[in-house]
Amino acid sequence: MSMLPIQSKKMMLPLAVCLMSLALSPVITHAEGMETGSTAARQAADQKAALARKAADRQKAAEEKQKAAQAQAQETQKVVEEAPKEVELPK
Repeated sequence: MSMLPIQSKKMMLPLAVCLMSLALSPVITHAEGMETGSTAARQAADQKAALARKAADRQKAAEEKQKAAQAQAQETQKVVEEAPKEVELPK
């Protein structure tokens, strides 16, 4: 029985080191994942700018589509106006 206290003292130091490292590891990994306020603000600004560009692209595409529709309507109107008014039917 005299060997047991010596072995337990030798085991206490490695066990304490392991427990301390396990206890502190979530804090270390959690701290790495945290973002600073300036980083979060920059990402929010980037996202807002991307959404604004996307909205501008959609508006531009809608305007181009509307212009194309107007041009087609004008072309159709020209064809209708240039068509002969009376058609003679063969007898």
